[in-house]
Order: sequence, then C-alpha cells, then structure tokens
Amino acid sequence: MRYSKLFAPTLREVPAEAEIASHQLMLRAGMMRKVASGVYTYLPLGWRTIEKISDIIRAEMNSAGGQELMFPIVQPAELWQKSGRWEVYGGELWRLKDRHDRDFCLGPTHEEIATSLILNDVNSYKQLPLLIYQIQNKYRDERRPRFGLMRGREFIMKDCYSFDRDAAALDVSYHLMYDAYVNIFNRCGLDFRPVKADNGAIGGSSSHEFMVLAESGEAEILYCDTCDYAANVEIADCAKEEITKETQLPLEKVLTPECRTIMDVAEFLHMDTVKTMKALFYMADEKPVLIFVRGDRLMNEVKVQNYLGATLFYMGTEDDLNNAGLVQGFIGPCGQKVRVLIDREVAASANLCCGANEEGYHLKNANFGRDFQGEVGDFRLVEAGERCPECGGVLQSARGIEVGQVFKLGTKYSVSMEASYLDENGKANPFEMGCYGIGVGRTMAAAIEQNHDENGIIWPKAIAPFQVILVPVSEKSARQMEAANDLYLGLQEKGVEVLLDDRAERAGVKFKDADLIGIPLRITIGDKSLDQGLLEYKERKSGVSGSIDAAEAVSGVLRLLDGIE
Repeated sequence: MRYSKLFAPTLREVPAEAEIASHQLMLRAGMMRKVASGVYTYLPLGWRTIEKISDIIRAEMNSAGGQELMFPIVQPAELWQKSGRWEVYGGELWRLKDRHDRDFCLGPTHEEIATSLILNDVNSYKQLPLLIYQIQNKYRDERRPRFGLMRGREFIMKDCYSFDRDAAALDVSYHLMYDAYVNIFNRCGLDFRPVKADNGAIGGSSSHEFMVLAESGEAEILYCDTCDYAANVEIADCAKEEITKETQLPLEKVLTPECRTIMDVAEFLHMDTVKTMKALFYMADEKPVLIFVRGDRLMNEVKVQNYLGATLFYMGTEDDLNNAGLVQGFIGPCGQKVRVLIDREVAASANLCCGANEEGYHLKNANFGRDFQGEVGDFRLVEAGERCPECGGVLQSARGIEVGQVFKLGTKYSVSMEASYLDENGKANPFEMGCYGIGVGRTMAAAIEQNHDENGIIWPKAIAPFQVILVPVSEKSARQMEAANDLYLGLQEKGVEVLLDDRAERAGVKFKDADLIGIPLRITIGDKSLDQGLLEYKERKSGVSGSIDAAEAVSGVLRLLDGIE
C-alpha cells in the first residue's frame, strides 16, 4: 500500500473524549472514528488489524473442529422469553418492535438462537458433538459507553456454542476451546492469563476469563506465586480458615454512643478492627438478608448473589432497613430475625465485637455457635498477600482486560427451550452446552493498552496492519524513490505486508506517523546511506536501529522480521 493512497487521517492532539491509551491512539492513528456514543466506524488501518485477529481466531476454531456460520442479529422476543432471559437480562438488552408491533432485540449474544437451531435439526447422539461459531456484530445498550472499544454499544465478537451428550463430553469441548483460546492469544502476541471467573448473565456452572495484563485493566485478578491458581477477584476463593483456639469470654453489652462505623467502635473500645465484625444489609429478590464479615474485610457481592441465587440484588435502603426492624450502625447477628449469612472467617474467630441491635450499644466477645447462628460460607473479597486456596502460596495482584471467556452452560438453555437428542436407547436427553466468546475489537484495544509508548502504538507483528513501513527521506529524490519502489515490490513478492510512505511530507512527519501507527519495522531510504550502499532500519518495539545492505535489502528485511515478535 502507498501511503499517499491510504485513508488514515491522523490527529496530532489527543481527543478530549478519549480517556485511555487505546481509545486515544486509535483515534489519533486514524484507525476509527466515532459515529455515536459507543458506536464506531473502523477505518482501513484498524480494519486490517481486526481482520488479522479474526483470521487467527478462525484458524484456531476450525482446527478445534468448529464450523463457521452466521446467525441473524435481530432476534424474536419469543426465544428470549422461552429461555427466561427477556425480563431478567436488564437494560442492556436492546429491544425493538417491527411494524406489526412484535417484540425483537438486537443480539447481545446468541445462546437462544443457537439452541433453537439445534433443537430443530439435531435429534440423535450420532450427530454429536457439535461446535458452531460466528464472528459478528453484537449490541448492548450500555448505560455509560466508555473507553472506546472497551465498552461500546456495538462491537464485534466471536461467539461459539458446543452441544454434547453428557457432562464428560462437555468437559472435552470446554478444554478444546480453552486450549484454542490459549493458542489464539499467544498468536496475537499478547501477555495474558486465564483466570477463574463468574458466569454472570450467561449462566452455567463454571467459567474462565482470558485477561490481557495491563495497568489500565478494569478487572483485578489474583494469582499464586507458586502454583497455576488464578481468578478474577470477584470469585477468588479464600484459603481455609484455621479455627481460633482462643478461650471464649463471656458476652458483654457495652455502651458505644455515636459509634456507627467499625473505625468508630474500634477506636472507642481500644481494639483492633480484626476483632470486630460488620453487618451489610441487602435485599435479595425483595427479601432482606444480613451478611457479616470481619471488620477489616470487604464483602464480595458476586459471591453472595451467586450463593443466594438472587436475580435482583442491591444494598437495602433506609426504608428497607426500617421495615426489617434494624438499627443502622448497631446491627448484630445475635437474636436476628432476618436471614443471616456468616463469612467463614467470622465463624472461625473468637470474641468478636458486633452491634447489639440497640441504639448506642455493641456486644463484646460474641462467638459463632454460642451467641449467634447463620449460614456459613465464603462471602468476602480476597486480597493480595493472602494464602493461595490451592497450595498455600502467596497471592499476587494484577490488572487485566477481559478479551475472552469460556462457559460451561450445562443444560440451562436446553432444558428451558426443550432441546434434546435421542440416545442409543431412544431416550430423550437435554444437550449439555458450552459457549465461548472473544471480543475482537476489544482484543485490538487490549493489545494497544499493553503495547504503546509516548510516541504511539507498538503492534505485535502478527496483528500489525502492516509489517514494514518504507520511508524515503524525500519523495523528490528520484534515486530514493527508485530504491524504495524496488524494495516495495520485492517485499510484496515475498508476501510481506509493506507500506510505502510516498507522501510529500518532511521526514520528521513521516517518522512520527510511523511511530504513531505502530508498524513493527521501519526502513529509511536516504542519500547518505545509499552513498554507502546501505539502508537504515529501526525496530518499533525494541528501538534497536542499524543498517542493512541495500543490494540485498529484501533478504535483509526478511531476516529482521524473523527476529521481531
């Protein structure tokens, strides 16, 4: 491609709307343009990278036995109503009506459509296993679209669905996809980590997210410094607590005037916050529930909501509190009438301080089993520095950008949508399903978040829009342009994706644009170097520069490319 013909309008200033590096740089590098909030047009440079990522995904999916198809974007409400998700999916479901006043939605995902297809056309165990996928636009009406392609209302996703006869076969499909994802993100040149994750609105029994490690990541992940354990902080398991051997002291009611917070209570009673417990009051499907965690810990909403199986889950209001007969700031588990959840750490501790359920009073030396009861479970957030739940090593923390997720759905959709097959004995069984998604545009954005500097993007070679950029110092020099054109044609013959900057611009402008758009290898053609029979090169990522023999420039560039990741 000749730069003079390339539609890539670059910007020198950072757009005010762009908050993170990938958003800023894709706009500045002329890779995309905003159409509406959370909706973008991909320009040629951006689309080339999108296609490269898609090609890598397609190759690995096909290698794993996937078959590509294309589902409709517009989906009838009846399918979502049958699965039970029409009402519960929430405001992100982009709903619309046709001229006959029938309800439809724009697909945010395609479990219902995929299940509907299979239930009508697959009826025997002999047709299983089945793995189908597509690469297509998805739509979610985000309340607050932000961060460019990280959280948009229209985005490109690869979604895949597996159909198996039983849980053991689903395990095989799940691990096939897990391994395929590892290959995909390795081939994209990304530093990533698979982590255990919450299933969220998709549902199912287990899930892994694939996180590209980057300081700008919106998710926190915890990983062990000794074993392979890694999990999103939302569902990271707590290590097993050791039962405190401390002698239980008599329960004591103490006056704590105006002490409504853990810090106030600990300071007033001259105790460490680890010797306190705090109450969190929530409404779960319109029913009150109290969760008690140690005073220095944070409750994990995802763990609690999953434990309760609640669809609607939110922190109780003042009215909810009053209706439950609770005294804000002085709530405790002793003698409690509402549902009580006790974190394992609280249950394993001795002589804790808690609210007395009476204005101005707390209880000292409260012990689980003796003074209060409740449902015990893992209800708190795990923090870096704690013990690994699998090997006892130390948990480390990192930020990550989710680019893919794999789910074991089990029979969640096949049962609700009555999708079954006949086994060898003619018995009908629901399909065991899995679903597997990759955000294609999000992967591009995550690659930039992980690979950039003050000058622009630093593309991994496998997904760069071009592998090499040729920069004649002056397009007015016939000698330089002849050498550049010869090398341009020679590299194209070898299958190298090369961009020739033949614009009537100063060399400094060309160099800045080459750095901005992030081409892995820059070859500079100037009179001084040509006088010596050389061409200059610079690697974008490493910054290494040098020269190659002009007479053997094609082979020299190929050798350099072989050494670039």
